[in-house]
Amino acid sequence: MKTITKRSVNCLVVSALSVSIGGWALSNARAETQPAQVTAQAAAQETAQAAAQVTAQADPQGLVDSGLAFLKTQQLPDGGWASERQPPAITALVLRSFVRDTAYTADTDFVKKGFDRLLQFQLDDGGIYKDLLANYNTAISISTLSQVKDGRYQTQIAKAVAYLRRLQWTPETRPEFTGQNESAAGQQVVKDDKDPFFGGWGYGGRSRGAGRPDLSNVQMTIDALRDAGVPPTDPAMRNALAFVSRLQNFSETNDQPWAGNDGGFVYGPSDNRLGESFAGESVDAAGTRRLRSYGSMTYAGLKSFIYAGLSKEDPRVVAAFGWITANWTLTENPGMRAGNPDNAQHGLYYFYHTLARTLNEYDQPILTLSDGRTVDWRVELVNQLASLQQPDGSWRGEKKWMEDSPVIVTSYVVNALQDVLADLKQHPPK
Repeated sequence: MKTITKRSVNCLVVSALSVSIGGWALSNARAETQPAQVTAQAAAQETAQAAAQVTAQADPQGLVDSGLAFLKTQQLPDGGWASERQPPAITALVLRSFVRDTAYTADTDFVKKGFDRLLQFQLDDGGIYKDLLANYNTAISISTLSQVKDGRYQTQIAKAVAYLRRLQWTPETRPEFTGQNESAAGQQVVKDDKDPFFGGWGYGGRSRGAGRPDLSNVQMTIDALRDAGVPPTDPAMRNALAFVSRLQNFSETNDQPWAGNDGGFVYGPSDNRLGESFAGESVDAAGTRRLRSYGSMTYAGLKSFIYAGLSKEDPRVVAAFGWITANWTLTENPGMRAGNPDNAQHGLYYFYHTLARTLNEYDQPILTLSDGRTVDWRVELVNQLASLQQPDGSWRGEKKWMEDSPVIVTSYVVNALQDVLADLKQHPPK
């Protein structure tokens, strides 16, 4: 497992991936059998010839460049990428994709204008949001601000991190519903660490009923804390680890009655603390209610384990990675089909975004699947994303979870490709 840093990617790495995608990669075995007199120049020429037979779509940096070009055209006059009715986290997602690319900095004119717009939403309490989705918006904004490494936004980041700490469900959390006439008063109170809500984060701002935590909000918040430099030993991270562990289908470490043993993850404890999954539920042979695991949340859970300091040998990590290798696909959000075939594409680009960051952190480019096949996840993901790009350089998906927005989805994809490029920089294909 490794730390994500802003890495430049040179032409050699891009060519190496292109060769691998085209089926022209030079294997170690072949290299070993070549005569000793074969020069480095001849080998380089062979590589270049093979790369030339691959289309431009196979170039991950080219996909990033075209995606960023599209996003630049979508900037609004106020400097942001979100309309008055949209959450400012959209602007944060776009900005993160620009500042992770070596062609741009926080001082690039239009990028600086975007940061100025984003920070107009920071409130006195440290939150960065407007009206709703307080936690989600603040977390994504922290991750973006943290990509600017010169420290200029350190004060804003510190305030926002302090705000997120106050939103985490613990016995010390201040409930939003406390009035005598509040129908939901008392439902948010967490008495101890046995509560399924303990250690979680929700949307904040009374965005759904009495409010409840979920793994989507939690993974974004853990990302933010980690990006801001909060260590795995921090109490907020330790509490979050307890929450995430209770959402895994792994009864060895999960005390929830719905937990099975496939190692995957579900969405959250639900308002009623009985658990919920967007992949639905089933009843096993013994009549026990089970929640189905699905892809985007399983990658979110695995990444959260990594950021909370668990090793690859931890049984929870082993079980989560086992689910991934048993359910590998990039054509849909795996697991969602089980609840309803019409839902297979729901959250697809969020899935790609989460998968890329997770596997970059897991630090294992080649996956051995449960059927014995091996795949280079980076090559397969670039191929898939190239096949889905629109002529204008954007990506867009289904309406569910706002994935019909080309700005949001293109930001997801660009950030995913940047994680691919970061991994390729450290582990070029062979």
